[in-house]
Amino acid sequence: MTDLAYLPATEAIGMFRSGELAPIDLMQAVVQRAQASEPVVNAFTDLYFEDALNQARAAGERYARGDARPLEGVPVAIKEEQPIAGLPWREGSTALRDNIATETHPIVERIMAAGGIVHARTTTPEFSCAGFTHSDLWGVTRTPWNLDYSAGGSSGGSGAALAVGSTTLATGSDMGGSIRIPASFNGVVGYKPPYGRVPSMPPCHLDHYCHDGPLARTVPDCALLQNVIAGKHPMDHVSLPAPPPLAIKGAAGLQVALCMTLGDYPVEPDVVEATHAAAGALREAGVKVDEIELPWTRAEIMAAAWAHYGSIVGPLMVATAGGAGLLRYTKDFLDRCTGTVYSAIQTEARIQADLADVFTRADALICPTSGIPAFLAGEDYVETPLIVNGVRLDHNLEAPLCVPFNIASRCPVLSVPSGIASNGVPTGLQIVGRPYDDPTVFALGNVVASAHPWYTTLVPGHA
Repeated sequence: MTDLAYLPATEAIGMFRSGELAPIDLMQAVVQRAQASEPVVNAFTDLYFEDALNQARAAGERYARGDARPLEGVPVAIKEEQPIAGLPWREGSTALRDNIATETHPIVERIMAAGGIVHARTTTPEFSCAGFTHSDLWGVTRTPWNLDYSAGGSSGGSGAALAVGSTTLATGSDMGGSIRIPASFNGVVGYKPPYGRVPSMPPCHLDHYCHDGPLARTVPDCALLQNVIAGKHPMDHVSLPAPPPLAIKGAAGLQVALCMTLGDYPVEPDVVEATHAAAGALREAGVKVDEIELPWTRAEIMAAAWAHYGSIVGPLMVATAGGAGLLRYTKDFLDRCTGTVYSAIQTEARIQADLADVFTRADALICPTSGIPAFLAGEDYVETPLIVNGVRLDHNLEAPLCVPFNIASRCPVLSVPSGIASNGVPTGLQIVGRPYDDPTVFALGNVVASAHPWYTTLVPGHA
């Protein structure tokens, strides 16, 4: 049997129902893995192990009575950015060291109501504004595949915890790749739902770049958590009614467009090789894959993004910090928040029109999640050059190929593992669907993930 700490949630629930496994057994395995791995991986900000073990015992009693809920007894790590009323809510910033949340995020509320057990909170960079995870408040979070490298960000703690086996499911949020980047760097699955599919909190729920979503080690597990958190919520009046539950369907007969660079994003050879291997797995499953080019540039994409960030999230960060000192990478982020919303909308319109054209010929677009396997752990790239395949980049968010799909926010995007680079760090593939076509990206993602099952069974060397 798979190492218990790596047991998929879907399998665990089946074993709970049959009596083959008790929720307390899974929770104990996850807690033991966390206790062993945290000193080196550093995925968690807060631990609730004693309460979680008590909840796991109670979950076993619910299974015995036959009244188990959809996530009954499953350990779920919650990104610290997503508040829980009465508990600390610091967003990686010393400016909020003593802050206590007064409301619970809608997705956390739903996870708890479905029987999921919140045993830990996961690390982020300050105000979730980077593609890596380290801060003065929590230190450096590393991918367990190679401790010299970052777990990615901003949901880095969630990705690292899944990779090392210290949680079964996890949550994230994404305004520029923050779910997909750590999914790639840690060899797990991360889903950026289309805008409105998953409810959020004011005022970020009105920012169409911002998405809350699930991370997991398997595509079915990711679908399981997505089904729990999706749907209309009274806190978020732009949230959409719940769609039919995701079920993993076959992919044969689908058509996919492969774009390796999305215009001029540099991509390392290891990532190119893994992306072609993923395309090959799709072809073997009966999917037609055609390689295309797109007329985009990083410069125009980032100019639009900086203007957008400067109109919403930048001012929110400044107001939240209340004039307190910010980390160097946070200040750098804020300094870049320039440009007009009108110019950003013009670029957004062109990007969405180009994608609309692609989707007249293809059911989905695939591309690398990141052009580089991972960032160096603890490096913020404010002064140190970030070079990808010989190209010097201006900011860390230019290395992942993620921001275009925050711009095209109605497109669902699933990141799945595509291989392992020469430095021992996994690589990722993004599967981008037509607006609100969630089932297709899960169907295609399951093909790729099933062709590379190492990430469900191979324990990272530093676990």
